[in-house]
Amino acid sequence: MPEIIEPVTQKQARPTINDVATLAGTSKATVSFVMNGRHNVAAATRDRVLAAAAELGWTPSQQARSLSNSRAYAIGLVFARPPETLGSDAFFARFIAGVESALADADQSLLLRFVADPAAEQDAYGKLRTHGRVDGVVLTDVRHHDSRIAFLADLGLPAVTLNRTDAPSPFPAVSLDDERGTRDAVDYLVGLGHRRIAYVGGPEIYLHSTRRRLAWQGALETHGLAAHVCIETDFSASSGARAVHEVLALPRHQQPTAIIYANDSMAIAGVVAARQAGLRVPQDLSIVGFDDAELSAHINPPLTTIRSDSYGWGRTAAEVLLQFLHTGDKPPERMLPPAELVIRQSAGPCLGGDD
Repeated sequence: MPEIIEPVTQKQARPTINDVATLAGTSKATVSFVMNGRHNVAAATRDRVLAAAAELGWTPSQQARSLSNSRAYAIGLVFARPPETLGSDAFFARFIAGVESALADADQSLLLRFVADPAAEQDAYGKLRTHGRVDGVVLTDVRHHDSRIAFLADLGLPAVTLNRTDAPSPFPAVSLDDERGTRDAVDYLVGLGHRRIAYVGGPEIYLHSTRRRLAWQGALETHGLAAHVCIETDFSASSGARAVHEVLALPRHQQPTAIIYANDSMAIAGVVAARQAGLRVPQDLSIVGFDDAELSAHINPPLTTIRSDSYGWGRTAAEVLLQFLHTGDKPPERMLPPAELVIRQSAGPCLGGDD
């Protein structure tokens, strides 16, 4: 007698918000906006989302609905850096001023949060969302394989990222080409006769830290030079000073004759540390910064640096986020003018240090 095999039925997996977003061709944040009754989504987008949800038979949970039932008229910035580090970095003061300028025009507010480390960020974002404190956030210091992207998307908390991510993202990006300025600084120093050019950068968990380091390395290799000395720091002024002592501890034939720093605070501290060690800037050691902070033009010698428009970056990021909140559609990436080299007196000809 033949064996009778009962048919096996598989339980259909419940559709998710990600399925709806994929079918509708939009972001999970936009799906969240539509299903929670927000009025800042374009009619055509709303229709696509509702049609996709109906086709899939998906409805949001009551808990998810409760997270988005009102407007805060505020956006958030969460920094996983010590507050004192931000205080010494001129970039953030001007960046925040730019954000504020756009929010003031739109009658919106800015909420800042400082957390001890990246591990505490998700808790901070979750509380901001659950308590309805902000409508969206600006995501700074984008990291390799940044887990915050998926976390914020799952929260339904809209965001804008500073520079594009290294993986697909449902959020718009506002990007700055900082590689060109770094390459230009290397080219300039090589033109002055320098052959040993060090780089003092930030934590390698950040995409922009890696990007600038690779630009420095690639520019040196283009000139047939080795990228021997690279020092990773926390962006603080004190770490910039320590970098000078580290390079001076190297054997004489390995000591750099020029240093490119990842921000002006470290570079200015490097100038002071070099002088305290008995070196002349730029005769014995050339120094280049990044950002073109206001103070940089007024130190002695005035700092050669790479200028980025941090104020414009902040204003543009806020404008793009407000647009995203208003329409629900992901705006295209916005590109800022590239960072450019500003030549002053802290970098000069190499005077025999490469023998």
